[in-house]
Amino acid sequence: MTPTDSLDDAALVERLRSGDLQALDALFHRHARGLLGVAYRLTGSSAEAEDVVQDLFVGLPVAVRRYAEQGAFGAWLRIVTVRLALDRVRRRERRREVPLDSMPAPNAAASSAGAMEARWELERAMATLPDALRVVFMLKEVEGYSHAEISQLLGIRIGTSEVRLHRAIKALRGALGGQP
Repeated sequence: MTPTDSLDDAALVERLRSGDLQALDALFHRHARGLLGVAYRLTGSSAEAEDVVQDLFVGLPVAVRRYAEQGAFGAWLRIVTVRLALDRVRRRERRREVPLDSMPAPNAAASSAGAMEARWELERAMATLPDALRVVFMLKEVEGYSHAEISQLLGIRIGTSEVRLHRAIKALRGALGGQP
């Protein structure tokens, strides 16, 4: 256990602002895994997700100066991660890139083979969605953002977010053998 392990996020942020790289390390170990999941679900690529999280933490010593300490630091990190991931998705769309690793690594924490298979099936179905639909679905249904928050993050209208969610759910139902 390091001296920074017992500190809360606010104390670590203050130490990071002072140039303490041990605070950066502690924040990384505390938040990186969850942020990696968010980035993966948005980009559909584990390599890109790792790049997003790496970019976030490389730039964090500078970016933390803009953190206004309104709300939880973890929530702020998630918003920054979403923005970085969306930037990557937009750049990829402009270059028409396709991720090579559309399948997630097996989750050792899955409670049963059936649950793991169902999750993989959902992940495969989500990977077939167009980026615009997958991103809205992930932000709303997985991350719990409201349509208003999604609207702000993506620069779209609330109604557009709602329509994309509806289309994503319809496509997923069809892909999973349910009624479209």
